[in-house]
Amino acid sequence: MSTGTTEADAPARTLTDRPFAWTFTTPLYVGSSLNPVNSAIIATALVPIAADLHVSVGSTAVLVSSLYLASAVAQPTAGKLAEVLGARRIFLSGIVLVLLGGLVGGLGRNLAALTVARVLIGIGTSAAFPCAMVLIRRRAERAGLSGPPGGVLGGIAIAGMATAAIGPPIGGLLVGAAGWRWAFLINIPVTAIAMVMAVRWLPADPALDRRDSGPRQVAARIDLPGILGFAGSLSALVIFLMRLPRVEWSALAVFVVLTVPTAVWELRRTAPFFDLRGLAANGALTRTYLRQALTLLGVYSVMYGMTQWMEAAHGMSTVTAGLLLLPMGAVSALLSRPLARRNLMRGPLIASAVSMLLGSLGVLLLTSHSPAIAIVLVSLVFGVTSAATTVGNQTALYLTAPADQIGTASGLFRTFGYLGTITSAVIGGIVFHDGASDHGLHTLGLVLVVAGLAALLLTVLDRRLMGRGTDRPTGTPDTPRTTENPTKENPE
Repeated sequence: MSTGTTEADAPARTLTDRPFAWTFTTPLYVGSSLNPVNSAIIATALVPIAADLHVSVGSTAVLVSSLYLASAVAQPTAGKLAEVLGARRIFLSGIVLVLLGGLVGGLGRNLAALTVARVLIGIGTSAAFPCAMVLIRRRAERAGLSGPPGGVLGGIAIAGMATAAIGPPIGGLLVGAAGWRWAFLINIPVTAIAMVMAVRWLPADPALDRRDSGPRQVAARIDLPGILGFAGSLSALVIFLMRLPRVEWSALAVFVVLTVPTAVWELRRTAPFFDLRGLAANGALTRTYLRQALTLLGVYSVMYGMTQWMEAAHGMSTVTAGLLLLPMGAVSALLSRPLARRNLMRGPLIASAVSMLLGSLGVLLLTSHSPAIAIVLVSLVFGVTSAATTVGNQTALYLTAPADQIGTASGLFRTFGYLGTITSAVIGGIVFHDGASDHGLHTLGLVLVVAGLAALLLTVLDRRLMGRGTDRPTGTPDTPRTTENPTKENPE
């Protein structure tokens, strides 16, 4: 897995004329699509799995939550490992874990084996996005780009968000034609292709210094106690959220017990895994995380909440409900790349918050007697939200995260997105507690209006997005003070 040239060995002409050729970007796009597709593809397989394994459908929910939990913890961890050990090495290691997870799940004979498979897939797929951001950032800096490579970030946005919408249709086709095991086995051919492309086309990482590559040295450099404390705290928090509205006091207690000493430990370290002081000082990055969580809460509330409502209140089949939401993913994919190419932040983020508000008001107007076209129109509005928030926040992440911490920052970006997704599932469970009725849908709409207003305030009051901010960290690329001006990008 060490074939290929390092960035230092790459021909100067390649880095200046075509720094982001398709051979460099394609494996990053494929890898980044694995997590969202696997997050969504399992939805259509839960009922067949329950029937085949003779367990309740409710018990199969662990296959969804286990991947979310593993991904939320593994994303920043993979980013930190990429910064220390090399992005290509961690990228390839993640692909191997996904391949193993596909095998374990495809051959699994009980729910425990399938849960292990989902955890492996969650950890493995979590490596792609932060590793891709590290590789892109380093390539851009070596190529001398003054701003974000918008077209490349747009491709990552499409791979990371828009592909989630095609997960259920793909899953439905696979499960219907070949059985539920293909919800796992599909990872084998995809990861094999990704592995070949990554080995051949991604630049090799610099050689590790033997004095710094021993187990103890690596554990110290990545802040292993900080990672373990973060993993335990976040796991307890996610379990607490997923059990709501029933309060899981033991999970809350574990969260508090682990969080306090972990925070003290991180504050004392000069190079912590979870940089609390850095987040407090870098308000722009913190606001980016919060906006991502709020808007994904809205997008996933519609994606899953409206699906339940269409099936229960409208009497639609699972296939029909999925097809009605498919245009949402199509709009997200079509808008992501052209928006990203212009390197915009404030405009897309305002569009994201406003469209979320408009879509939420549309949810309030829907009833069980609404025509299908009304449902499609509301979902299309949230498709705009999905594209605009992913592009705007991803560009903000690139510009506000310190260059030497882009991997960890990118992982935390995804973690906050997962917290928004998990919260959307919690809210859906609460408002649809007595059934997916019109009243529950309208309650969900009110919650989304509040979340949309919060996202809008985080955008319009953010001085950094207006080009007047003073909290920009050192090490970020030089860009015009007004980020709405397009930055010329080298051809791909």
